[in-house]
Amino acid sequence: MAATVTTTATTGKTWGGGNEPMGASYGKLMMWFFIVSDALTFSGFLASYGFSRFKFLETWPIADEVFTHFPFLHGVDAPMYYVALMTFILIFSSVTMVLAVDAGHQMKKTKVAIYMLLTIVGGFIFLGSQAWEWKNFIKGEYGAVETKGGAILQFVDASPEHKRVSLDEFAATLPTERVQKTRSNGIWFEEGATLGEYSVEEVIEGFKANPNLLVRTEVLNKDKQKTILSREESIKRLEDAAIVVRGANLIRNEYGHKLFANFFFFITGFHGFHVFSGVMINILIFFNVLLGTYEKRKSYEMVEKVGLYWHFVDLVWVFVFTFFYLV
Repeated sequence: MAATVTTTATTGKTWGGGNEPMGASYGKLMMWFFIVSDALTFSGFLASYGFSRFKFLETWPIADEVFTHFPFLHGVDAPMYYVALMTFILIFSSVTMVLAVDAGHQMKKTKVAIYMLLTIVGGFIFLGSQAWEWKNFIKGEYGAVETKGGAILQFVDASPEHKRVSLDEFAATLPTERVQKTRSNGIWFEEGATLGEYSVEEVIEGFKANPNLLVRTEVLNKDKQKTILSREESIKRLEDAAIVVRGANLIRNEYGHKLFANFFFFITGFHGFHVFSGVMINILIFFNVLLGTYEKRKSYEMVEKVGLYWHFVDLVWVFVFTFFYLV
């Protein structure tokens, strides 16, 4: 009797493809498993970002002051405009993916190909925009100095608006020779920080020669604005300057706390990798659509499965945009 029960359970093949749990095929079910696991990964990253930001809230950079660039609008302060445009483009690519899936349900090969192509174009535009944003973030615009204690000192004018001032506008030129600290020189035992465009002495001398300049620290005051020092306090604080910082990398960051740059590169880079992977997969699906592969199968389920992944990538960016840029 026991043997009979065992045979029946084996031949039933509950997970062998005959039954579809919740009406989903095996492929779509596995895609959902992947999406849930990846969502937990992104949740961990964003939670870590949130805890770090809360811990260093007083020195955390203000996103509106960091992401102010817009293509072909040099010198125009456009806080978050380009990031908002990137978000719109990615969300619109989700719309075209929905239309591609719907066309697949109706077995309309031409429409599927057109909407898939538009989705691919939207993905490439987003990736190009993200690369452009990274370039500006790394290059920097104004520059700052870092003190021996690791604090960031920025420069503003004495006007009521306290507008940022670039190092290029006031740094002096001193007839001194600077030598990069490297082990290959045979003088030092360890590598030194890469020399910037200006030395600390050039920045300090230029600051002293311009009485309308003030120092702004990375510490936020009670009005959630960065603290502006008086002229005397500024000169005294510059005595602790150790290195000139331009832009951001994994070691130094002219915008404020170093962790901000680390999280920016890691989270947006990890998401960008997902978008790039999605674009590559969409290209493969697009060519299969042109070749009539899914017409022969009489099913465009593959387009639907890729669409699930693409919608997930778009949804993750909405959370990244909200918590990283807006909050």
